[in-house]
Amino acid sequence: MELIPAIDLRHGRAVRLRQGDDARATIYGDDPVAVLESYARAGVSRVHVVDLDAALGEAPQRELIERMAAVGTPLQLGGGLRGREAIDWALGAGCDRAVIGSLVARDVETFRKLAEELPGRLVPALDVANGEVRIAGWKEGAARNLGDLCGHLMGAPCPAVLVTDVERDGMMTGPNLELARRVGITSGIPALLSGGVHALSDLEAARQIPEIGGAIVGRALYEGAFTLEEALALCD
Repeated sequence: MELIPAIDLRHGRAVRLRQGDDARATIYGDDPVAVLESYARAGVSRVHVVDLDAALGEAPQRELIERMAAVGTPLQLGGGLRGREAIDWALGAGCDRAVIGSLVARDVETFRKLAEELPGRLVPALDVANGEVRIAGWKEGAARNLGDLCGHLMGAPCPAVLVTDVERDGMMTGPNLELARRVGITSGIPALLSGGVHALSDLEAARQIPEIGGAIVGRALYEGAFTLEEALALCD
């Protein structure tokens, strides 16, 4: 199972939000590039970067993301990638993967066409709260339900599907393993577990589920719940 540390960007700094609430942000560093470089030195295979400015409808942090991509560690970038221009920019800037949320929920057929044009480069993201898929920075509910969206993703040439339990994100209360397993089964795409990981036992439990291909970890690493080296050793 792949361990993917997360770096969320807000106004040029590395932060974590609780349940996607911008008013409940914790700042963990003024230099996201330095955070990324520390992960690179530890030997991570990939880092999950979210541009919260873009996700919340503000100007994207493109210059910072370009500097992060130049470090050389594969990045999967999410946040505000709602159209072809933004997706092409992210991949052209050096990001390995683009994480797409709102487009999947609003027009899954168009997303599939893009995924077929860019095989292996797009990661659909399903953000779920109380069983409802959320979009637009988790502020709106999607018109289509989770099962319907997963069915339309079946067979798409995507390396993973990102599954976030919004209610657990940043809360360190334990991940929703069953949600990730169910999405992996119904989409036919390996799930990336996101939201709530707070102990090595969470990663061990996720590793036992064949449908989960990776886990994204943010606050637990920043706050020292376990070390990156411990997590990498367990996942490997």
